[in-house]
Amino acid sequence: MSENIDKIINELHIYEKKLLKELELNEDATPDEIAQNTGLNIKSVMSAAGSLASKDIIIVKKDVHEQFSLTDYGKKYAEIGLPERRILKVLQDKKELAMKDLANMDNLEKKEMNISIGWLIRKSWAKMDKGVLSITDVGESTQDKLGDDESLLATLIEKASLSKDQLNEDMAKGLSALMDRKNLIAENKTTYHSFELTDLGHEILDHGFDLKEEATQLTHEQLKEGSWKDLKYRPYDINAEYPLFFPGKEHPLRRIIQEIREIFLNMGFTEDKGDYLESAFWNFDSLFQPQDHAAREMQDTFYVKNPLTCDLPDDALVERVAKTHEDGGNTGSEGWNYDWDADIARQSVLRTHTTGISTQRLAKGELPIKMFSVGRVFRRETFDYKHLPEFHQVEGLVAVPGINYQNLLGTLKEFYKKLGFEVRFRPAYFPYTYLSTECEIYLEEKESWIELGGCGMFRPEVLEPLGIDTPALAFGLGIERLAMIRYDLSDIRMLYKSDISWLREVPLDEGVKFD
Repeated sequence: MSENIDKIINELHIYEKKLLKELELNEDATPDEIAQNTGLNIKSVMSAAGSLASKDIIIVKKDVHEQFSLTDYGKKYAEIGLPERRILKVLQDKKELAMKDLANMDNLEKKEMNISIGWLIRKSWAKMDKGVLSITDVGESTQDKLGDDESLLATLIEKASLSKDQLNEDMAKGLSALMDRKNLIAENKTTYHSFELTDLGHEILDHGFDLKEEATQLTHEQLKEGSWKDLKYRPYDINAEYPLFFPGKEHPLRRIIQEIREIFLNMGFTEDKGDYLESAFWNFDSLFQPQDHAAREMQDTFYVKNPLTCDLPDDALVERVAKTHEDGGNTGSEGWNYDWDADIARQSVLRTHTTGISTQRLAKGELPIKMFSVGRVFRRETFDYKHLPEFHQVEGLVAVPGINYQNLLGTLKEFYKKLGFEVRFRPAYFPYTYLSTECEIYLEEKESWIELGGCGMFRPEVLEPLGIDTPALAFGLGIERLAMIRYDLSDIRMLYKSDISWLREVPLDEGVKFD
């Protein structure tokens, strides 16, 4: 045990030792007395006390003294009476007062009128009926009897202040009533600290120790002259508490985006980018989405006024897309059987997905293609726990001769495996792919499957107008949905709130573990 006490003493700071020595002389010494006797400032004394308390060497006790006094408004009411008392005196004579008469009272300020009526009714001194204030039996009997609040006002004007310990039950009731009113009572809290030695503290003092200044920083002269060898050094306490620190790091959503980029790049994809502002042609028409489709309504899509329209690509491409919409063109499809309108295709929109980047890349005809894109998309959604009008989407596209649906599923299994998920597939419908499939991932902690993305083979109605006779597979997912799963969030808005506590708590090592 002696060795353990020696270790504890050796690890004590000189300020802690000075405080203990003062308590050895006078166990009732106050922080101010200790500061005066040791030459330390009060902040250093309290810091040393906190450190000793954390080591269970002393107990720091805190006693809060509350003192109550009158403000200038409180003194005024103590002298002239509370506004409801002044009205009551008039009511005891007249029995009733109309609101207009109340407003004309000489000794009542306009701002006091509503307050006084409320207190008259609250104290049951008067009642209000059809704009007329009339006295009650309680009000009649209160003529010469002060309430608890009025009695306390009189006491405070006489004694200047009262501590909480000096208040009896009636005074406490009066104080509660006066505290309900604004700016009548001034409350002053003073905190007093005292220290008490624990058994360990007594044991340390019984063992004894010397006060010797410790080296905290070596100087050039000490190193040069060799005097550092004779200095006393305090050992480090590796179990001591340390302050939390929060290093700078990427936003969790940005980190996931970067992880997805790395996955695609590791799988041999190249990255492509597009613009937030897009023509309806590339955003809708190139994907064989009819011009009267519900997704094009202003309730779902952001249309832009400036610029109001965008340029269309070359006439031959536009003509093939138009023909496909109207009667299927050369695809073998019947199309949508309507008259395609170029003006609708020219409309400027904020892109609703990143798939338009894929069709623009296909239109260049530079095969084979193995690309991905990550970007922000926009839809007219109502803000709630799972919807935002602005979010991120990732898209993958592979167009290689001989590629098929089995290649699509294999690519996705590898992609989701690198994300850390087990994936399964089920049939689905998307307007520009066939076969179309939804991807579901398994969450062990919830023991359930969650839909996370969609995929499919591009339809001939998409590929043929773009001049592509090679099969193409496409897949994508919403990144915010992935982030909600990754960080166990129930509200998508948390990803965009400046919640510093949540951002600090998200671990740095959270994320994809690459093979």
